[in-house]
Amino acid sequence: MANATFEIEITPIEAILPTTGRFDFAKVWRGDAEGVSKGLMVSAGDPANGTAGYVAMEVFEGRIDGRQGTVAFQQFGTMAGGAQELRYEIVPGSGSGELADITGVLNLEIDDDGVHHVVFELR
Repeated sequence: MANATFEIEITPIEAILPTTGRFDFAKVWRGDAEGVSKGLMVSAGDPANGTAGYVAMEVFEGRIDGRQGTVAFQQFGTMAGGAQELRYEIVPGSGSGELADITGVLNLEIDDDGVHHVVFELR
């Protein structure tokens, strides 16, 4: 297992599908995952009323658990009745360098101060 935090900057961009939102984002990672990632998110629904969903793809460049390279992460998030679910995974076959064969899942928690904590369950 590897533990990390990240800071995220989200920038709205023009949506290409009706009734959706689209966003670019950039993260700076610290801890057992050190580096940067950039990605794209598409969302739909009404998050203000507790019902929405999003998908995202991002590419990480840096070091995870001492291994250097690049790898892609994918996210699938939903919110219904205020309850949230998130699936956050390493994309199989997307790695390079020492991360070429990495697989696993990322478990994300956001604390009350807005800090994003991630635990990597690497396989």
